[in-house]
Amino acid sequence: MVTFDLHRLRLLRELAERGTLAAVAAALGYSPSAVSQQLSVLEKETGARLLEKAGRGVRLTDAGLLLAQHAGVLLAAAEAATADLAALGGEVRGTVRAGGLQSGARRLLIPAVARMMPAHPLVRVEVSELELEQALPGLRLGAVDLVISDEYDGHPRPRPAGLRFMPLHEEPLKLVLSPTHPLARREGPVALAALREEAWVASAAGTGHHAMVVGTCRSLGGYEPDVRHRSNDADIQLELVRATGAVGLLPVLTLPAADASLAIRDVAEAEIRRRLVAVTRDGPTAPALRALLRAVTDQVRDVG
Repeated sequence: MVTFDLHRLRLLRELAERGTLAAVAAALGYSPSAVSQQLSVLEKETGARLLEKAGRGVRLTDAGLLLAQHAGVLLAAAEAATADLAALGGEVRGTVRAGGLQSGARRLLIPAVARMMPAHPLVRVEVSELELEQALPGLRLGAVDLVISDEYDGHPRPRPAGLRFMPLHEEPLKLVLSPTHPLARREGPVALAALREEAWVASAAGTGHHAMVVGTCRSLGGYEPDVRHRSNDADIQLELVRATGAVGLLPVLTLPAADASLAIRDVAEAEIRRRLVAVTRDGPTAPALRALLRAVTDQVRDVG
């Protein structure tokens, strides 16, 4: 009878999801050789050939793919058992690995961690800045427990099976211009169509924010924007507006309360909104994660 090591099964499932030993090693903080050695041990334990050469890398054999599918079931059962056992105890303890895009981490996640710490000193929270596209593999595999992500009007996020999406906060987006821009010299909404010739700033290509900026300029303005500057850091985007006269389209949570070096205006053609969501895995929620989610929702109420 084979006794399965959950750690090695996790490595196998990671390889099935991520595709290369290097990607698994980078995600989990190991060297590729260490991952390879552990998978070789798993082959010996099962008596089955799980990997085969594929060019300069490896791929899973049919036996490897089959075991990776079963590994997903076994790892989910182990996670559920851990959550159930933790719920029986009197104290909330454990580790929660949380991440989010910059504004969600800064305005919701980090304050939520701070507010829960006095009540739950035995909970260890590890925070990373993550876009949903980066976080999805780790979230599905159990390397990440909570991600605060966003989606924009007209640009919904995919809803992969096995994940739970909880709405947190909704807010409008604003045009951000230099106060010396001709269209910023008067109060009132600014038409996107009038910004056809401007240089734009957005997040990196492939992110939801970048897709929203490009898609909004196309649909409401009728043009392809000149996205000349790219940064996932909203503060850098704002500094590019100040320093270069570029134009931005940013959510309210990312904007300063008052800043004479920026002109913040409504979009004339339509109101565009962003929603922040908390993404977790389906299944039982461990008490430590439940405590953090409560703190996040409390923080959302404070933000308004």
